[in-house]
Amino acid sequence: MTLVLVVDDEPLIRRTLSINLRARDYEVEAVGDGRTALEVVAERSPDVVVLDLGLPDLDGVDVLRRVRQTSRVPVVVLSARHDSDDKVEALDAGADDYVTKPFGMDEFLARVRAAIRRGGADEHAAFVLAGDDFVLDFGERRATGPGGEEVRLTPTEWRLLEPLARRPGHLVTHEELLRSAWGPAYGRELNYLRVYANQLRRKLEPDPAAPVHLLTEPGIGYRLHP
Repeated sequence: MTLVLVVDDEPLIRRTLSINLRARDYEVEAVGDGRTALEVVAERSPDVVVLDLGLPDLDGVDVLRRVRQTSRVPVVVLSARHDSDDKVEALDAGADDYVTKPFGMDEFLARVRAAIRRGGADEHAAFVLAGDDFVLDFGERRATGPGGEEVRLTPTEWRLLEPLARRPGHLVTHEELLRSAWGPAYGRELNYLRVYANQLRRKLEPDPAAPVHLLTEPGIGYRLHP
């Protein structure tokens, strides 16, 4: 049975999510603080984590960063913070999706299902793309950048790179990239792609200001040239 860890300091939200998830045959563990959440991740290895950012002991982004030190578990952030900077920070720290409160239960459940599917798909993404300035090992989740130095890529960055790396030199549309990284509910959030493309260029390009590998096709998508 799929285990969902719900992390939220509001008892009503924990109860509501638990009832709805269990009604759809998920196993649920619900906790109200970050330290307990980290213990559950270490001890029970949940299949997906639903994480509030406003926790009483640790900031949710700090919890997320600690999770990412040891685990690739899909994480769906559930937060009342609507500012785009908060979303980008959480996604950059390794979140798989970001749902703002208040939210519709059907949409939330769809986001959870999509995160679980992407988490499972990651296990099968075992191939290597070697370029003039970088090497991407999708099986081991290891990357080297210009000069051969190892660079750290976030789970979201890996998911963005995969469809590009599987078709080197070919156009991949904005919609395909967004859905690959964040799921079927996404398709128009082009600002996310701009932010992450700039981050990837800083890590993989010899001159991020004049990219030669990750190229933009204005209004359409991106290409990755090895």
